[in-house]
Amino acid sequence: MRSGCATVEAATRRASILGLAPPPSDARRTELADFLKHRRAQVTPESAGLEANGRRRTPGLRREEVAQIAGVGVSWYTWLEQGRDIKPSAQVLDALARALRLDAAERAHVFHLARVELPLPAGDYPREAPPELHAVVDGLMPNPAYLIGPRGDVLAWNHAAFRVIGEPQPAPDGRLNLLWWLFTSDEPRGEQRRMTARQTLARFRAEHARRIGDPDFAALVDALDQASPEFRALWPRHEVLTEQLGTKTIEHPELGTLRLHHLQSVPTSHTDLRLTQFAPADDATRAALATLGPATASRR
Repeated sequence: MRSGCATVEAATRRASILGLAPPPSDARRTELADFLKHRRAQVTPESAGLEANGRRRTPGLRREEVAQIAGVGVSWYTWLEQGRDIKPSAQVLDALARALRLDAAERAHVFHLARVELPLPAGDYPREAPPELHAVVDGLMPNPAYLIGPRGDVLAWNHAAFRVIGEPQPAPDGRLNLLWWLFTSDEPRGEQRRMTARQTLARFRAEHARRIGDPDFAALVDALDQASPEFRALWPRHEVLTEQLGTKTIEHPELGTLRLHHLQSVPTSHTDLRLTQFAPADDATRAALATLGPATASRR
């Protein structure tokens, strides 16, 4: 079995010496093979619930033990560690992740290397703002900022966002929700607000595709479909948007004309969440926002 692995390693060394990079697919398979071998060596038989019978020339689990725990064939798993061109399923990768005791980041790494979509368990995302991110939202005062979950639920909304943008309303399930507020509020609906609602729906659609079958997503779609003719008209268009970066102008009744750069980013500690923040695009807006005062407790 070692000869196949040696062939892959030798080919990689020759390519490096000649200054030739291997094709991306070959490089991914080699990287996946190396990662699996390295993690296998770190798992003891005892931690995997096996008896450490016999002398072992190398630390960690044997290939046949990983195959046994994961419920796959020994030959198939050997080929995977040799970097051969095989296509593991999401179920098999999950079984290997459990067998090798991978954490969430390591499991995601295996899926990315194998070019397999990472399954997302239904409902497996924060319902409340993590304290550190809550503090970040408050600390961005006097600039508006807010934190939302993948469904558009508002987890934190600072005082500047309340003063500049307004106050989000709860969906029928009681959670403050950006989509529900944008599509069902009785507040005046100018062209700017209609565009914001459409773009927010397009970003929600991208998240919805990753969580087909999640009952909370389905319930929100059903509620919006019943409550908003505008939503009913837009939803069948399947518009998708994953970015938020630009400049908008808000005619505010108290603060005057505000020009704001806006950016939506993903906290690396909680990749299901989205942090939206605004920054003044001119001196007049900066002066107007300064009147809102220092950091205060957010709305959530």
